[in-house]
Amino acid sequence: MKYKKLVAAVAAFAAAVTLSGCAAAQENEEIHEEFEVTEEDNVQSPSENTPPVQNPSELPEVSEPDKPSDAQPPAVKRISYICVTGTGVAIRSGAGTSFSQLGTAQKNTLYTYLGKENGWYKTRYRNKTAYISSKFCVFVDMDENKNEKVEAVIAEGTNHLGTPYVYGATRYHDGNGNKLKGFSTNAFDCSSLMQYMFYMGANTLLQVNTRTQVYQGNTVNKSGLKRGDLMFFTNAQRYNKTGVERIGHVAMYLGGNYILHTASDYAKIEQISSTRWSYFIQGQRIF
Repeated sequence: MKYKKLVAAVAAFAAAVTLSGCAAAQENEEIHEEFEVTEEDNVQSPSENTPPVQNPSELPEVSEPDKPSDAQPPAVKRISYICVTGTGVAIRSGAGTSFSQLGTAQKNTLYTYLGKENGWYKTRYRNKTAYISSKFCVFVDMDENKNEKVEAVIAEGTNHLGTPYVYGATRYHDGNGNKLKGFSTNAFDCSSLMQYMFYMGANTLLQVNTRTQVYQGNTVNKSGLKRGDLMFFTNAQRYNKTGVERIGHVAMYLGGNYILHTASDYAKIEQISSTRWSYFIQGQRIF
């Protein structure tokens, strides 16, 4: 019995060390946020009566409602992701090295877990079924949001991991649901990705760029963020601007300090670094 307990303790410790190494934020990452130029000429700007974008320090604290002392905690559903532990890991079309390579996964990025075949994890990459060798992955679990719409939007986003970032990519619609010519799922910038995720995942309309999307939903500050909230950031070019003009990037918070977004190379799930946190302005909860 003592031997079994010792083995279990060692295994738990090893798993924790592996996970912490994968989940550690890259503090020295260079942030290349978008400076969007979009079809704004065709979109009505917020009116003068629209409240100014708030600073996190000015926002009220948001907390969970108190629960009765005798209430039993509800069962929490978990969703698993695979975290890539190697550098330049191949993403393939099938479960084996003989299959064609669809792309390359960066170290510490996450992909949705859909099963395992012959030592390969099944996932989604650029809207296709894909496989990553289990030799270069560990699991990261997150709590699912009880709101089915939130999970549907996130699931839609994970379908497009790996899609190239293109500055000023054409939006799926004009903010009112009217489809735009030239749209392609082969290219997204940060706000066009969020717009597409919400429309396809939950039939919800988001506006066309970060500085109009920020007025949608309810504002939450850093301590109130939940899985599925939109996070709005400034960037180097807009850092010294005021009000809504400070905003230059949007991402979706997944929990555990992870975001789903696209910023300079391709759509990915990664940890929020201290540099990115220093650019955070506010969150918006759409539903």
